[in-house]
Parts: sequence; C-alpha cells; structure tokens
Amino acid sequence: MKTRRDQGAAEGPLCEINTTPLIDVSLVLVVILMVASPLAFESSFGVRKGAPLAQAAVVDDVPDRVELAITGENRVEVNGRAVAVDQLAGALQPLLAADGRKRDVAVSCADLVSHGVFVRVLDIAKLNGAADIAVAEK
Repeated sequence: MKTRRDQGAAEGPLCEINTTPLIDVSLVLVVILMVASPLAFESSFGVRKGAPLAQAAVVDDVPDRVELAITGENRVEVNGRAVAVDQLAGALQPLLAADGRKRDVAVSCADLVSHGVFVRVLDIAKLNGAADIAVAEK
C-alpha cells in the first residue's frame, strides 16, 4: 500500500493545517472565561465611581401628574387637599400651568357621585390646561 509520501512530489506538496492546537487553545480560553465570569460578579473588585462632576438637579415641588378624587357632590380632593367644586378651577390653575408644561390629570370618583358632577370636573380640568385625563378606579 502506497502512502502519500511514497507517491512522490509529482502530485504537489502536502498542505494540511493542523487545527488541534487551535481547538485546544480555544477550549482553554472558554474554560477560563467560564470560571472567571462568576468570580467577577461575586467579588468585591468592581468599577469605582469617580466624583460627580455635575450638580444635583433641582427638584420642583409641582408633581408631573395631578390627582383628583371626587368624594361627594360638591367635594373634590386635589392631590389630597379637599376643595369645593366651585373652587376647583382656582386650585387647578397653579398646578396645571406651572413651568409652562401641560400636566396629566388622574380622576377617581366615588360611587354615589352623579354623572353631571363627574363631567363638570373633567371639563374644569381640561379648560385649565390638562394635557391628558385618565379615569382611575378607587
């Protein structure tokens, strides 16, 4: 039986790439990364935070959303503060017009409040600059 070496140089040089060392090195790297990954997450060495370069943001007192709760025929709570329906426009004006931004309004209603009062409160909120009105359940 003849081997390639015995056939001679007439057929060309023998050019085979030995992939065994490449596979061995790749598997060793995979094992090292599998062992090192959990250790990196559990250990105490980590990225240190530098000193903050920016100043702290100023927190405004006006919330992004105004919450209205209709508790009775003539009673509405604006962000937890009780207001009469007749005075609702005056209470909503500074909250909805602050900073020139339109704010969202969330309205919840008690069970025995009439439909007319509910629609009146929605109209007052929209006329005073509410961007969106959401009806919430209590």
